Amino acid sequence: MKRFAELIDSLIFTPSRNGKIRLMGDYFTHTPDPERGIALAALTGGLTFTDAKPAALRNLVMTRVDPVLYGWSYDFVGDTAETISLIWPPRPGANREPTLTEVVETLAETKRADVPKLVERWLDALDAQGRYALIKLITGSLRIGVSARLAKTALAEWGGQPVDDIEEVWHGLTPPYLPLFAWLEGREERPAVGEGAGFRPLMLASPLEDVDIAALEASIYRAEWKWDGIRVQLVARGGECRIYSRTGDDIGPAFPDILDAMEFDAVLDGELLVLRDGVVAPFNDLQQRLNRKAVTGKMLLDYPAYVRLYDILFEGPEDLRQLGFEERRQRLEAWYARTTPRRMDLSPMLPFETWDELAELRNGARENAIEGLMLKRFDSAYVAGRPKGPWFKWKRGALTLDTVLMYAQRGHGKRSSFYSDYTFGAWKGDDLVPVGKAYSGFTDEELGMLDRWVRNHTTKRYGPVREVEQGLVLEVAFDSVHRSTRHKSGVAMRFPRVSRIRWDKPPHEADRLETLERLIVE
Repeated sequence: MKRFAELIDSLIFTPSRNGKIRLMGDYFTHTPDPERGIALAALTGGLTFTDAKPAALRNLVMTRVDPVLYGWSYDFVGDTAETISLIWPPRPGANREPTLTEVVETLAETKRADVPKLVERWLDALDAQGRYALIKLITGSLRIGVSARLAKTALAEWGGQPVDDIEEVWHGLTPPYLPLFAWLEGREERPAVGEGAGFRPLMLASPLEDVDIAALEASIYRAEWKWDGIRVQLVARGGECRIYSRTGDDIGPAFPDILDAMEFDAVLDGELLVLRDGVVAPFNDLQQRLNRKAVTGKMLLDYPAYVRLYDILFEGPEDLRQLGFEERRQRLEAWYARTTPRRMDLSPMLPFETWDELAELRNGARENAIEGLMLKRFDSAYVAGRPKGPWFKWKRGALTLDTVLMYAQRGHGKRSSFYSDYTFGAWKGDDLVPVGKAYSGFTDEELGMLDRWVRNHTTKRYGPVREVEQGLVLEVAFDSVHRSTRHKSGVAMRFPRVSRIRWDKPPHEADRLETLERLIVE
């Protein structure tokens, strides 16, 4: 556990991508099996502990320290794991420090009622660094600036294999990934995934700005809409069916209606949407289905899922990824005509001759729940990752609104000492009503300025939340706005982020709720 805790601590305080990759590679070199495989699972989100809840840990720590002292400490630190790790008073004569493997295996075998006592013994045995890593691990909040893709990239560089090859075999393996490490160390052949329903890394598009499109040759590109849903990969092979997100997460349990329709043998690329009478619903409707382990019958009726197909990667056992886009599109159209799968259709191709024609189409995209356009070279093979040139996403411009900062809360990880999560509002009559929350879009220097402003203008405290004076205007950029019964204002923004801090603008000149309501996508 000590070596894992040191890795977590080092990753948190290493800002550079290459530095994080070197740290993980060194850990894989000097840590034996199965410990390194368990650590890899933790870094890639492959471990789940259902019986170690943050609330139970807070109750546990308050059996050792004064609750008021804990409250003050948490208010200062802003992070549960860090607060407990620093304030915990270990009892002398504690048991030996557990290994990472022991923590994972023992938690899996322990009844929920016995978990607090188990964790208590471990907290007594560990130092502050170890306690922090333990709590982050078992509560599922290991946010340390390392994505699953970055961890796999570090593994690939360490083992001298392409990261996409690792992605190809990943879903056929389970922690502690012994065959994977044996392959990367040259002790065994590459793990065989056979005809199973594993994930194939997606091909991604590069952003395209208006000023750059003139440099492209229109005749070699094909255009289609960029629908406002989530990108998915449908895999139906070897008698198994899976629905993967763009990051390779299996989201099938939330969409049994799509799984039931996958009565074919193919791997398809598409956009997951909610569709009613052939009309794409706002993204907010799709959000009602996302991140759920199960859905009710009423939810299936109220938010009917649909997949708009973009591409075909496998048809039966045949790998089509090396074919050009236009040829794959012809194969997709022929396959669709023969198969006619339920809850699926083809994303239409958009004929055009000049970029001006496409620009006119894009200008009307917002009213039709469309994010913009996709441009794909007619001869582009399906290549994993984001190669520069074959595919572009030409998105519509962002909407902006001048809002007033209302509340602030500390962030997590490196931002746990800063007020970096901002709730902002628009005027409704003489009152402000919250219309969104943002935690990105500003520089580190601007974060410091915002943090100081919040501290100097706090008027009330609600636990970790600070209410501030109605004195600072934030220009917020967002992609679209939808009606929402979950928010007091009745609206919800899509992808809000701070575009500009309007130090110059008085709050009474900020926008009104009616302005935002006129932008609602029905």
